[in-house]
Amino acid sequence: MTQTEINKYKAMLEAKQTELSVGLRNREDIAIEKTPDALDEVQLAGERELAIRNLDRDSNMLRNVRGALARIAEGSYGTCLHCEEEIKLKRLDAVRWAKFCIKCQEAADRHEFEVEAGETIDELLANAA
Repeated sequence: MTQTEINKYKAMLEAKQTELSVGLRNREDIAIEKTPDALDEVQLAGERELAIRNLDRDSNMLRNVRGALARIAEGSYGTCLHCEEEIKLKRLDAVRWAKFCIKCQEAADRHEFEVEAGETIDELLANAA
């Protein structure tokens, strides 16, 4: 991978990191609200559950983006963390924070090898500051 390509991916990853960091600071949607109407309570609970799932998805993505930026800094970006083969540019264009080649990602999805645990949302926010 050329330095120009690495710089392109780094800029895109930094923009995504900024976008996700701002979004994770907004936790107003997960506040528990009380209302006298039972149907409103159910609707608010559903909206809160959706907001929590979105927060979880975004925090996982932020963790992956930060991992990709760390790999750029250490010079291992674009190399599969499992088999150490080069990750195809087509895959990196689709999933810029990919840490595995497509074959190893499929194996990880089938739980054929252990994938590292991540940070909590509070740790991610602390690192964003």
